[in-house]
Amino acid sequence: MPLIETEEAARRLARAIASDLSLYNEEKIVQGIQEDSLFELLAEEIEEGRALYKNRVAPSLYQKNFYDRALVDILIKSRGHLKSKLW
Repeated sequence: MPLIETEEAARRLARAIASDLSLYNEEKIVQGIQEDSLFELLAEEIEEGRALYKNRVAPSLYQKNFYDRALVDILIKSRGHLKSKLW
């Protein structure tokens, strides 16, 4: 499979991976936001997604942090209504 070479496709892949994390880990995400431990609770899943993303996109696109941005947008921003120590 060829590497993804466009920013749009790289963003789309990052968001798809983050959406899957969100879909399959709702309880951990809620707990992690409420306890300010999200990245510790999902460390394994996040790193698995990061490895998949890194293997699918060109190195120049990987360095643009689209994956990390997608994690924040999908896992955190969408749950801004939850009570948290952070806000």
